[in-house]
Amino acid sequence: MTSLKRSFDTYYRDGARTARMDALNAQFVRPGTLAFDIGAHVGDRTASFLRLGATTVSLEPQPKVFRALRLIHGRTARATLVQSAIGAAPGTLSLHINSANPTVSTASTALVEAAPTSPSWQDQHWDDTIAVPVTTLDTLIATHGTPDFIKIDVEGFEDEALKGLSIPVPALSFEITTLQRNVGLLCIDRLDALGPYQYNLSLGEDHALRHDPWLTAAQTKNILTTLPDAANSGDVFARLTT
Repeated sequence: MTSLKRSFDTYYRDGARTARMDALNAQFVRPGTLAFDIGAHVGDRTASFLRLGATTVSLEPQPKVFRALRLIHGRTARATLVQSAIGAAPGTLSLHINSANPTVSTASTALVEAAPTSPSWQDQHWDDTIAVPVTTLDTLIATHGTPDFIKIDVEGFEDEALKGLSIPVPALSFEITTLQRNVGLLCIDRLDALGPYQYNLSLGEDHALRHDPWLTAAQTKNILTTLPDAANSGDVFARLTT
């Protein structure tokens, strides 16, 4: 459990990070709203949404990590926990497990193949592959209702997750990396096809939006294309303009 202990230390014991995260999430999540946490890991975003008064649906496909998630949030009435991956269609997929750093376990073979090319990722190793069930955002919406906010952090599989969404939602975020800039660009294209979205960006663990006013799709794609490699990762936020 050493790797999970590191996750708990990172995501639950940094009070300043938690305060920044809550302040950012409060722009999208309020009491009585519904939030989806896709790629919940040990549930720090779920915890933030719950503190803000939301009802949550949280997905995590890794069996060991899901057990930890259930220990933390399994008795919370406003939290629904689902042991599943997310994708373009229901079924099963192969999940690449990083036992030393479960937070970067991924369904993206492309990410695993690209990792050795980046200094920021060269020390990551995926040492196992397991079959996990897959659901879609549309299926979750049919079951639980349309969310006010969706957070998607699925390690290079974000574009596949958005293929399973056929209606616009009020707001969402998806992780981006400079290792796979194309994934972020595909996500923006998908959202642009669903509705009139505007965009913003938070880098690393800043948990703060960088742009005022918000950006167009073209502006956001240009920023993602030109981000320095050292930026490594962040989240794109999208909100409907009408």
